[in-house]
Amino acid sequence: MAEAQMQQTPSEAATLPSVAPQQVPLGAAKMKADGVDFYYGEFHALKNVNITVPAKQVTALIGPSGCGKSTFLRALNRMNDLIDGTRLTGKVTLDGRDIYEPRVDVVDLRKRVGMVFQKPNPFPMSIYDNIAYGPRIHGLNNRKKLNEIVERTLRGSALWDEVKDKLKVSAFALSGGQQQRLCIARTLAVEPEVILMDEPCSALDPNSTFRIEQLMEDLKREYTIIIVTHNMQQAARVSQKTGFFLRGELKEFADTEQIFNNPQDKDTEAYVEGRFG
Repeated sequence: MAEAQMQQTPSEAATLPSVAPQQVPLGAAKMKADGVDFYYGEFHALKNVNITVPAKQVTALIGPSGCGKSTFLRALNRMNDLIDGTRLTGKVTLDGRDIYEPRVDVVDLRKRVGMVFQKPNPFPMSIYDNIAYGPRIHGLNNRKKLNEIVERTLRGSALWDEVKDKLKVSAFALSGGQQQRLCIARTLAVEPEVILMDEPCSALDPNSTFRIEQLMEDLKREYTIIIVTHNMQQAARVSQKTGFFLRGELKEFADTEQIFNNPQDKDTEAYVEGRFG
């Protein structure tokens, strides 16, 4: 199914209806999963996952290694399509539109639902060109507009003051924490509506982690953020909603305060109390 969808021609593709982030009310449903099952070959990785992700909030996904949370995150912008032998059943929607419809333009989807990975992955080019790469791919070549995007997104990722005098320097010259904020700026440059973060702080020192967490607090005013984290303290600090995954099932999804202070599921309670994981 995924292979067939990725072979569609541009003339066959249909873009999802575009909705600017500021037009979606705080807390309204931005993305939903309804009865989602996912398979790696014969392995049943996700089992009947149902979740509603609210707009302009941070939603954290927690659970032990191998529980399905990263698989679910990648299902939200169809990154799993790139893995041979995978398939998804059920429905995943963005602003009410099923993102797995055969005629959906996957490039447009990934523009609207951007992703920041576990390990910083700057491109082997300058700081400036890392940011300008996405807009250029989407057809923007006006130097003045590119300059504006570079400055705006670096400011948005709290990196501008640190790099404004060395934009032509290789991105690899930055520290790990700076590289991760550069990757966030690169994601912002194509004006997404949802930002997926897969363990974005796991390779960072405590100070860089603090900066990224502060950044998430700022970004949620304009963007919907979904973060996978093994760090329960981080989930408690940054998120408004939390989902707990175990063995491919979403065991509980609720306000973060409830998950950590009054969980309704015994497995959730055991996990947040540190009795397994």
